[in-house]
Amino acid sequence: MAVETLEDLLLEEIRDLYDAEKQLVKALPKMAKAATDDDLRAAFEQHLEQTKGQVARLEQVFEQLETKPKGKPCKAMKGLVEEGQEVMEEDSMESLTDLALIGAAQRVEHYEIAAYGTARTFAETLGNNQVAKLLEQTLKEEEETDKMLTKISLQILENTADESEEDEEEVEA
Repeated sequence: MAVETLEDLLLEEIRDLYDAEKQLVKALPKMAKAATDDDLRAAFEQHLEQTKGQVARLEQVFEQLETKPKGKPCKAMKGLVEEGQEVMEEDSMESLTDLALIGAAQRVEHYEIAAYGTARTFAETLGNNQVAKLLEQTLKEEEETDKMLTKISLQILENTADESEEDEEEVEA
C-alpha cells in the first residue's frame, strides 16, 4: 500500500500493531511457562489476557477507520519475540532467567509504548478522537505493565542479593 496521507500512515501503524499484538498472544504463554517466579508468571498470564483485549480494541479501531482488520508483518516484534525465545533457551540460574525474561518483556513494552504513542498522536492530529481514545487506553495499559515488570524485577534482585549474602555467611562460618 502506498502511504500518501497521514490517514494511510495511521492505518499502516495500526496494521503493524495488530500483527505485533497477535505475535504476543502466541509468545506470552511460553514466557509464562519459562518464568520461575510466581509473580512474574502471574504477570505474564495477566498480560496475555490484557493483550487479547488489546487485539479486540485494535479491531474496534479498524471498524472506526472503516477497514477490515488486517495485520502487516511486524518485523520489530518478530525480532523481540525471537530474543525472548533465546532467553528461554539459555541455561542459567532461575532468578537470572526471570530477570532476562523481564528484560525481554520490557523491550517489547517499550516498543509498544512508542508505537501506540505515535499512532495515538496521528489519530489526534486527524481529529479522530474515538480512535485516539482507544489507542490511549492501550498505551496506558502498556505503561502499567512496564511499571509492574520493573517492580517484579526489583523484588527478584532483592531476593537474589539476600540469597547471595546468606551463601557468603555460610561459607564464612
